[in-house]
Amino acid sequence: MTQDSTLVDSSIISTSTEYNNLLKNLFPSPEPVIASSDLLIIFQSIAVVVFIGLLIGLEREYSRKKDEKIFAGIRTFPLIGLLGFISALISSISVDWLYAIFFIGFAMLSTAAYYSAAVQGRRGGTSEVAGFLVFLLGSMVFWGYMHLPVILAIIITLFLSLKIQLHSFVGRINAEDIYATLKLSIITLIILPILPNKTIGPLNVLNPIHIWYMVIFVSGLSFLGYILIKLYGSKKGILFTSILGGLVSSTAYTFSISKKSIKEENLSFNYGLGVIAASSMMFIKALIIITILSSAFAKIIFIPLIIFSLIGFSIYLIFYRKSNQIIEEEIIIKNPFELKSAFLFGIIFGATIFFTKLAQVYLGDQGVYIASSLAGFSSIDAIIISLSKFFNESISANEAKKAILFATSTNTLIKIIIVSIWGSKTLSKIVIKGLGIILVVQLIYLAILFL
Repeated sequence: MTQDSTLVDSSIISTSTEYNNLLKNLFPSPEPVIASSDLLIIFQSIAVVVFIGLLIGLEREYSRKKDEKIFAGIRTFPLIGLLGFISALISSISVDWLYAIFFIGFAMLSTAAYYSAAVQGRRGGTSEVAGFLVFLLGSMVFWGYMHLPVILAIIITLFLSLKIQLHSFVGRINAEDIYATLKLSIITLIILPILPNKTIGPLNVLNPIHIWYMVIFVSGLSFLGYILIKLYGSKKGILFTSILGGLVSSTAYTFSISKKSIKEENLSFNYGLGVIAASSMMFIKALIIITILSSAFAKIIFIPLIIFSLIGFSIYLIFYRKSNQIIEEEIIIKNPFELKSAFLFGIIFGATIFFTKLAQVYLGDQGVYIASSLAGFSSIDAIIISLSKFFNESISANEAKKAILFATSTNTLIKIIIVSIWGSKTLSKIVIKGLGIILVVQLIYLAILFL
């Protein structure tokens, strides 16, 4: 086993230990509240149950239509939570099966309420299901869980409050979106168990299971932007749509915009603003990925990435004041969870890791800079993950910082080239001005690092 391999393994063990400690702090081994002689803990537990009930009850009250009768509201949900708490309490000091009696009794009450509402013509059982969940969350608090019920309550409230958006989202997705996501999910369940969890290849840097985890991680982050576009629509304004497009893939977004600008030349100025906004979001996305993978690296690269992003959005705002057009057409972005795209990224990521290491071994720092520059011509995600992986293992902080700037600079350049070749003249003009300024600032910052 090489020294690099040993460092990677120790890093993985350290990360795993920190993760396990975090889980233990968030979700400690359950100990019934009644076992505590501290009145403060008992009152704190009751307060958490009431808070959970009030949170969900408030949402149910707020979302109901005027004069509409609902199963439970801001007063009833806290009582349901307390009922779950008391049911767990009584069963703990008597017999365990008594809890099942309380639960079945509450289930019968909820079923009767649902039946009565259905007879009167009210459809849906969301409030009744929420009542079941609050009952269980109240019991969980008694059993000693404090953080988990609150987290679940917030998630439940979020889903309840997004009724309109979720129904709108369902109307926006198509069969291709569903099939693409299902195919990648299924193939992942098949692939992950058979992938070897060890480094392979001449330089001991390619770990198949880690590569696929990174594929899912980056695809998931891009999918979040895709879902938000589907959820809130792509006609919410150029800034909103472009930021989400940049979260999915600023390079793909630029290519899509460029082709649209030829067909709709009258909107080229607005599309140009979109490319600038998406490219500015690229720096934020890069920072998010680096922060998740290596917080130490994020602290080093934070300032330049934020500077470039702020400059980009400032240029957007300055140019925006000159525009009196509004985008009415929908911008189509491909589902990043497509199987073909995932496999392609996996190949690119694996190749980027290998050639970055190869370049470093045979060419030193200059090799890393060359590999980073070339990687930036397609997508910076792969090189960002590669540099985060090698950071403090075989690449110094200053070297990694310069490499990231080489990658972002060439990626900015490739967008200028894309709009120049495939975009309209108006689009090219606005993008060359906007991204040209960002590129010059990047190169100046990079030059300063070499002084």
